[in-house]
Amino acid sequence: MSVTAISPIDGRYAAQTADLMADFSEFALIKCRVRVEVEWLLFLAELPGVTDLRMLTEEEQAFLHALTADFDPAQADRVKEIEQTTRHDVKAVEYYLQEKLRSTTLADTIPFIHFCCTSEDINNLAYAQMLQVGITQKWLPLAHRMTDRVAAMATEQRDVAMLAHTHGQPASPTTLGKELAVFVHRWRRQLRQIEALEYLGKFNGTVGNFHTHSVAYPDLPWEDLSRQFVERLGLTFNPLTTQIESHDTIAELAHALVRFNTILLGFDQDVWTYISLGYFKQRVVAGEVGSSTMPHKVNPINFENSEANLGISNALLTHLATKLPISRMQRDLTDSSALRNIGAAVAHSYVSLHATLRGLSVLEVSPIALARDLDPAWEVLAEPVQTVMRRAGVPDAYEKLKDLTRGAGITRDALREFISALDLQEDDKQRLLALTPATYTGLASSLVRHIEEMKH
Repeated sequence: MSVTAISPIDGRYAAQTADLMADFSEFALIKCRVRVEVEWLLFLAELPGVTDLRMLTEEEQAFLHALTADFDPAQADRVKEIEQTTRHDVKAVEYYLQEKLRSTTLADTIPFIHFCCTSEDINNLAYAQMLQVGITQKWLPLAHRMTDRVAAMATEQRDVAMLAHTHGQPASPTTLGKELAVFVHRWRRQLRQIEALEYLGKFNGTVGNFHTHSVAYPDLPWEDLSRQFVERLGLTFNPLTTQIESHDTIAELAHALVRFNTILLGFDQDVWTYISLGYFKQRVVAGEVGSSTMPHKVNPINFENSEANLGISNALLTHLATKLPISRMQRDLTDSSALRNIGAAVAHSYVSLHATLRGLSVLEVSPIALARDLDPAWEVLAEPVQTVMRRAGVPDAYEKLKDLTRGAGITRDALREFISALDLQEDDKQRLLALTPATYTGLASSLVRHIEEMKH
């Protein structure tokens, strides 16, 4: 961790986000650019119609592949040195590759580096690859891990009765497992949408019309070849663009991540509240301090940390989703600077996932606290009593229960006395008399099965 870092992603949270560096750092961007340039040269060399570029030997192909495979931070530093002169990041990659090829048998292929390309051809494919790998191999596994942990808790606690709260007031009882399962179900829907996203790429020149291609080699099917090249990189071809790929993929991803983050933020706040009510206890971690002056405190810091980072992530993602798809006419450069914040946006969400997982790891359910709030809440049984009364045709059923219970507590004996005096069939009366706040949970326990049916 660098104490001189400006961003907490590269400072305070560096250890948590270290595995994202290979996908979202400046080094990662430069490496992906190198890969696109190298793959394009290899692709062109395979085309019989590109008559001025010879076939490459197996050794030459291996050399080119190694330029990407062996690319390291020292090589990236060299690209940055060249950029100090060019003042153009993509052109610096082109000159870097020229350096690498100049003293080899591939020197004659140098004119075909960056052939018929505009810088956005390289950049959009580089960013698409970075996002595809970073999301599918890093963010998604951690999101699934967190979701699965809550799913396991939901299954374990499916029958644990809990007083529900609507508007912060006591409401019909539920089970802790069912309430956790609601979040799992919501997360998994978002995760499926994120997993199904297409990562679009374009490779069609200065304003998207294959101008130079059709002049250099007019008889080649450039649109089909461009599609083949983009798909060769594992991306989905976008056939119709201006100079830039329209960034709709990134907007779709950003909005999906915002939805997932927002559900997680709501979860963090609910768990925080359950901790404050005592429904969850937090195991004490040796050496940790909850307050600089109050020794007794065990604060829900992990869920608070998660909530804060989710807010920052959503702010960045929302800006990217609404800014990137807009470009003045065929191209302006505002997307270039904005795109560099994608890694930070994902990283803040990543930090949140880690924080929530840490918080979950020290949670323990407190049956005593759950029972303390639930067992005396006989007023919540007004709902089933008035419902059965209405079914039986008792006039003013709702009003009678409202007069009995609204705004005031009611004891077990008082409610039983009320039920016993009702003109109901005996089986209905006995069913109501047998109810307790802890048994009045409806189908909550069985509803948990829905998350088991949608496992990833």
